[in-house]
Amino acid sequence: MVTLRLQRRGRKKLPVYKIVATDSRAPRDGRFIEAIGRYEPLREPAVIEINRDRVRYWLSVGAQPSDTVRSLLRREGVYLEMHLERKGKSPEEIAAEVDAWRRSAAERLQRKGAKKRRRLMEKGEEVETAVNAAPEAENQETQS
Repeated sequence: MVTLRLQRRGRKKLPVYKIVATDSRAPRDGRFIEAIGRYEPLREPAVIEINRDRVRYWLSVGAQPSDTVRSLLRREGVYLEMHLERKGKSPEEIAAEVDAWRRSAAERLQRKGAKKRRRLMEKGEEVETAVNAAPEAENQETQS
């Protein structure tokens, strides 16, 4: 059975992955049928390059993506394109809907990042007030 999975490249503590179509019995970094993309998780933002035509081909002939590759394909909108294609949409409609989906996904990420920053700021203020309050409590004890 053919699987779509990651093949590790790069050096120690700096992973770069190839997205490959391979026989499921082959070792992780061993022989593969075709390289169909690249993934660099440590870059900001993470770099994901995918040959969409080849991915759609492999999925259409029954290749099974690994969980990580499936999430990367979903994040890049490949599954949305395939869904819209099956519904009979024109290439222009597909491109428009995928662009709208990408814009909304980018907005969601920005909101999520803003919430996280705000939460960290609140925690930072709480820590500062606790640290500042501790010396005052010690001073009051020594004066008594």
